[in-house]
Amino acid sequence: MSKVTCDMGMSVDGYVAGPNQSLEQPFGDGVGDRLHEWMFAEPEKHAEVIEAITAAGAFIMGRNMFDPGRGAFDPDWTGWWGEEPPYHAPVFVLTHHPREPLPMKGGTTFHFVTDGIEAAFAMAQEAAGDRDIAIAGGAATVNQYLAAGLIDELRLHVAPVILGRGERLLADAGDITLSPAAPPTGTDLVTHLTYRVVR
Repeated sequence: MSKVTCDMGMSVDGYVAGPNQSLEQPFGDGVGDRLHEWMFAEPEKHAEVIEAITAAGAFIMGRNMFDPGRGAFDPDWTGWWGEEPPYHAPVFVLTHHPREPLPMKGGTTFHFVTDGIEAAFAMAQEAAGDRDIAIAGGAATVNQYLAAGLIDELRLHVAPVILGRGERLLADAGDITLSPAAPPTGTDLVTHLTYRVVR
């Protein structure tokens, strides 16, 4: 049975990005790769986790995850991931600014949705068919979907880092309970936690 999943790298104190995200510092001031070092430094130890992150049939992300801009889109900007993004499926980007669909190599097409989270969710459901839908981030997008009761499984990848400020996960996410769905796993660089979201 298909489900709605969400994978988020985060600090011990609950931040998924620092303040002042920009083109030069996509994860905010002073963050760099600290939250995601495990993916690059020891990918062989986390191969199953990494594979699961991009295994969905459709993805939803916020505008801030797609690009550093806030106004009208730069038509030359095609995302942070190069010519072949890792999704290999339709990606629905929440935005206030319309843009034509953007097909990329490897099967990823970015669709830009201006009608809110429910409209993006309906489009993702249709695109995914019987496969899972993944809410890819960032924090504000995940929090909205949690508050709306639309995430079934939350997979947190907690780095032993304290940021102290920035974009916080689970802020304004509503009255939810997280029930452990698998034993914790990990290394010195990360702890993987899997929860069912109980409404």
